Amino acid sequence: MSAYIDSRINRGVQVIAFNRPERKNALTVEMYETLAALLQSAEQDGQVRCAVFTGHGGLFTSGNDIQDFVTRPPQTNDHPVLQFLRGLATFPKPMIAAVEGIAVGVGVTMLLHCDLVFVSRSAKLKLPFVNLALCPEAGASVLLPERAGYPKAAELLLLGDTFSGEDAAAWGIANRISEPGMTLSDALAAAERIAAQPPAAVRATLSLIRGWRQSATLDAIAREAEAFRERLNSPEAAEAFQAFLEKRPPDFSRFT
Repeated sequence: MSAYIDSRINRGVQVIAFNRPERKNALTVEMYETLAALLQSAEQDGQVRCAVFTGHGGLFTSGNDIQDFVTRPPQTNDHPVLQFLRGLATFPKPMIAAVEGIAVGVGVTMLLHCDLVFVSRSAKLKLPFVNLALCPEAGASVLLPERAGYPKAAELLLLGDTFSGEDAAAWGIANRISEPGMTLSDALAAAERIAAQPPAAVRATLSLIRGWRQSATLDAIAREAEAFRERLNSPEAAEAFQAFLEKRPPDFSRFT
């Protein structure tokens, strides 16, 4: 279990927190392994009625740790990244996110799997996949157009611009806006209300409202993973990652 992931269970709510604030809660392979294991354990634990994702240090997560990602990319279907993403897509209990500060890459796409998302008014979100010569993941190619509509999904994915918590709520990525510092409190209040509901009825309701899209989401995750692997091995991605590590703008002018 990674020391950079905290987990606690209280009143039927499992809180899973990213705890690497010195690196903006960037995710490593070990952190993905822990996240996947925690979801599997929470699914099987009858005392867990709801899961809440949050981050320490006033941050959600800056996404993948680039250096770790470059050296240990998700080249196989059993990679911890894909185990976690499939776990999100199939988790049968309510999932809630409390987003403070920054949420980048998978820090945004994982929100598309959550049933309730509380986002700070001051949060900054971003989907920079194309900027890094990559492509969407976590089923975002299906879920983001569903949530935000095709025009907005195309804009967010192709331009990779930063957007606010208020934008996320307006575009259907988040349910509610919280005042800075209050997102976790608001999320926990909702989670405890859900945890007090009849659990089988909650699971049945989720199965009905999610069921039609689960197979499409899992298919999208598989297709995205294949395309992602191709992108990772591309000269464009090599230039993008090298530029990132050298803290300079990438130059894609030589590519066709």
